[in-house]
Amino acid sequence: MVFDAAAISLIVTIVLIVIVLAVILTVVPVALWISALAAGVRVSIFTLIGMRLRRVIPARVVNPLIKAHKAGLEVTINQLESHYLAGGNVDRVVNALIAAHRANIELTFERAAAIDLAGRDVLEAVQMSVNPKVIETPFIAGVAINGIEVKAKARITVRANLHRLVGGAGEDTIIARVGEGIVSTIGSSDSHSKVLENPDLISQTVLSKGLDSGTAFEILSIDIADVDVGKNIGAELQIEQAQADKNIAQAKAEERRAMAVAEEQEMVAKVQEMKAKVVEAEAEVPMAMAEALRSGNFGIMDYMNYKNIQADTSMRDSISKVTNDKQDGTKK
Repeated sequence: MVFDAAAISLIVTIVLIVIVLAVILTVVPVALWISALAAGVRVSIFTLIGMRLRRVIPARVVNPLIKAHKAGLEVTINQLESHYLAGGNVDRVVNALIAAHRANIELTFERAAAIDLAGRDVLEAVQMSVNPKVIETPFIAGVAINGIEVKAKARITVRANLHRLVGGAGEDTIIARVGEGIVSTIGSSDSHSKVLENPDLISQTVLSKGLDSGTAFEILSIDIADVDVGKNIGAELQIEQAQADKNIAQAKAEERRAMAVAEEQEMVAKVQEMKAKVVEAEAEVPMAMAEALRSGNFGIMDYMNYKNIQADTSMRDSISKVTNDKQDGTKK
């Protein structure tokens, strides 16, 4: 089958038209533009083309714009597109604005966008403003003045504060402050029985301290869910102190004993040294006597008198020793 030049030219023209239409429909979201017009939102076709050129997905901006327009919110397409380019979640911001509008909560687009860009869920924050959230603390232990430990668990009802949501502290700060207040209240009680009799005293005292200042929440109520009695910390501390005092006394006694042993050993060494000197001196006596006999300074009668004195001294020592032994036996 042979085609003439006119037929080939027509086919080529049709193909080119189809390709051009496909490119136009790809670049220009005509269906989205028609949906916007049907919803009463005027969006220029060139604006949609500009979004494509700025690498913005038009549906991510136009669909939330339609939703906001139907909800009666005054939001411009430039605001939504700028928030999208900043990395925010446009759909979540619009949903939060609609929820706030329905609940008569004052929330501007700028604040909602700032909350979203800060990394917080703005829709959850609005829902928490309408439906407060309950935060439950773990058991927090405190010691009363009488030394008894008291453990308390609290339930904190909070509502999101949209004006302080950007830059405000989170739930962990609320739990920490409430825990500090519980410990302080229990610690200032004279007895643990007073805390057990009136657990509301804890919640009233803690709630009056304004613990939600500087946080992203507003504390509505603090309720004590459970109170338990723990250990007798005062008695344990006294036992530990007594044990420590005992160890110190034992250490000092051991130190004194060691010093006494050292002094005794030193005394024994001195006695042994003195005995050695006496033995040495006694060894020199015969030599001195011999020298005295040779030189004529010591006669034979003097020597005999010296021996008699030695014998008499030895006898006296023997008698004294026997007498002492008898006395010791009598005592035993």
